[in-house]
Amino acid sequence: MIKTTYPPSILQYIPFFFVIWSDDLLTLSEIAVVKKIIDDDQNLSKKDRETLNSWLNTAQPPLDTEIKSWQRAISNSGIKLVEGDNHPLTSFSKKLISQNGSEHVFNEDLSAIETNLGIQPNHYHHLFEVEVVLEKTSNFYDPKEIDQIFKGTNHREIDEFREALSNSIFSWEIIKNKENFREKVLTQVQYLAKAGYGAMAYPEAYGGTGNMPLYATIFENLMYVDGSLTVKFGVQFGLFGGSIQKLGTKKHHDRYLTAIGEAKLLGCFAMTETGHGSNVRGIKTTATYNKEEDNITIHTPGKNDNKEYIGNALHGTMASVFAQLIVDGKNHGVHAILVPLRDSENRLMPGVRIEDNGYKLGLNGVDNGKIWFDQVKVPRANLLNKYGDIKSDGSYYSDIKNPNKRFFTMLGTLVGGRICVAKGALSGAKMSLAIAVKYALQRRQFNDNLKIQEDLIMDYPSHQLRLTPAIAKSYVYQITLDSLMKIYSDDSITDKRKIETQVAGLKAIITWFANETIQECREACGGKGYLLENRIADLKGDVDIFTTFEGDNTVLLQLAAKGIMSDFNTEFNSAGFSAVFKLLGTQISDKLVTINPIYANKVDKEHLYNPKFHQHAFDYRTRRLTYSAAMRIRDYIKKGVPTYQAFLKVQTHLIALGKAYSCELAYNTYLQFTETIEDKKNQQLFQKLGCLFALSEIREDASWYLEQGYLGGTKSKAIRQRVERLSTEFRPHIEVLVDGFGIPDHCLTAPISR
Repeated sequence: MIKTTYPPSILQYIPFFFVIWSDDLLTLSEIAVVKKIIDDDQNLSKKDRETLNSWLNTAQPPLDTEIKSWQRAISNSGIKLVEGDNHPLTSFSKKLISQNGSEHVFNEDLSAIETNLGIQPNHYHHLFEVEVVLEKTSNFYDPKEIDQIFKGTNHREIDEFREALSNSIFSWEIIKNKENFREKVLTQVQYLAKAGYGAMAYPEAYGGTGNMPLYATIFENLMYVDGSLTVKFGVQFGLFGGSIQKLGTKKHHDRYLTAIGEAKLLGCFAMTETGHGSNVRGIKTTATYNKEEDNITIHTPGKNDNKEYIGNALHGTMASVFAQLIVDGKNHGVHAILVPLRDSENRLMPGVRIEDNGYKLGLNGVDNGKIWFDQVKVPRANLLNKYGDIKSDGSYYSDIKNPNKRFFTMLGTLVGGRICVAKGALSGAKMSLAIAVKYALQRRQFNDNLKIQEDLIMDYPSHQLRLTPAIAKSYVYQITLDSLMKIYSDDSITDKRKIETQVAGLKAIITWFANETIQECREACGGKGYLLENRIADLKGDVDIFTTFEGDNTVLLQLAAKGIMSDFNTEFNSAGFSAVFKLLGTQISDKLVTINPIYANKVDKEHLYNPKFHQHAFDYRTRRLTYSAAMRIRDYIKKGVPTYQAFLKVQTHLIALGKAYSCELAYNTYLQFTETIEDKKNQQLFQKLGCLFALSEIREDASWYLEQGYLGGTKSKAIRQRVERLSTEFRPHIEVLVDGFGIPDHCLTAPISR
């Protein structure tokens, strides 16, 4: 006869053993976890310990009648299991033995079983004949406080801008005709210009505040209204106006910036060509100086040398045209020249031809077009001459003598636009996540009992796993981009090469993340997510292009990797023998880690949740990829393979390095920021989100870590379980987390988010 009552010392273990044997969770490493908890429990008698250990024998598992007796002890308790608890099963066990006043024997370490075995709600939902108390959301955290942390010192201006977006001119609607759509977007841009938002990043003398970080925040918030408005705003004030501000001199600023900020002068940023997208240095449009006439001839020489995908092409009256500057027969490389496109009557200027790009996958409110120039003459003064000038005697002059350095210095000044692109894409992801989460907190589906209400889809672990890590990544990427924008906007930092490397990689991984997240949100909302009225479909089409404009992501990752390799090479060569010893030391250290099974399979919570482990994992990956790529390139070159071909042979390696570097940069930047959060409760929340980010990233690249021996199979499994566990632990706070994005209510117009 199997006994059906147990002493409190054993009773507290019953819920765990019931879940373990009902869902077959036990492996050798997990048995070791449970055994340790039992062995360390000072309140167990020798007989109790023998009983519990006998239940861990996989060769002779407990009888079905024994398991049923556990089930009766649980069912007859009348205790509610509360999913909102940090450790629901542990809390349940504590209540179970508290019924007869036996709290004093409760083992607090039981929570280690719950976390180390990765016990999730799906393991006990169908087992416990008890009421599961489901909370739609918790008010433990305040979304306004979270939003305040993101807004920082510009909180007042950001709040004012978000309130301005409640104006009816920004009401979202479905407009299928691109001409009508473009007119509405143009009207919105002009409204924003009149309110002073367009000139935000310009100096005070030209109607601005010189606040580039605030401009970038305005840009990203516009995504909550419409993607086309965001891009049109960015083209007019960021790209066109920004090129004049960053590449021009005072004479250009005085003449144009105020009018641009007020949207009285609409313009284009004409860099990309049909035949040359990311390869700016290889563009074919020429700007030839005519000494006798003291002017410059802009010309499109071939069929595919026209400017392509130029925003504002149909509305603009002037363009910053990037072309090969030729003076006295010598090509001085790419420079920007201001070229009028239309006259005061809005007619095309002689020699200028413009065609509409037509309908696109998204952003149909932006007037993208193709532009050709046929021997178009402009004054010498139209050359944006901050980094290269044509003097009055007709000679070329630049303070930067090295053409390569001059080229990258010019492009480096435009990195702010690339940060804004990443910010805009991230806002698209955040908007989609907010809609998907709010829908999941209303939509019910499935239950094992037809007599009671169906379950909220947000309560399914699979749904938590598909949305919660993306929310954590959004927090990390938001902080990272804000931090980079502050650094970029610091005029005391004249050499922008390092930040250009950083932004190139981050723009790539964040815009890819945004697209993947929006797609996941679309699927998470089922057919409702496919309806235009619910906004996700538009976000999906609009954000797609962010992966290729302002630099194709695959190309940008190679750019980032080459920057890393350049730094590695410079450091290695300049440091001499000390660099060799340092490298040998890190190699030995890496080898000791990878061959150490204790580290490779260390699975305790304290280790896996420790930021030092995350940092080491990311640093190890970046270092190994950098060193191995460098050695491969070196070996190819030693065999006589040209440098360019050597880099091509390791192209996929470089892309992996670019991703690894960018991930490490984002995590370290975020971690540093969390140390500045004064409120401890919010600081711990941000740190926990950072932990989910890190473990998710390690899990996604688990194959590489396993190949290197850095992770063992047991540890890889434990990380996967931790990601699932953390996703579940954030469930009570999920709506607060997306509300913390600060998306204005008047912008969340999707019916399913209401």
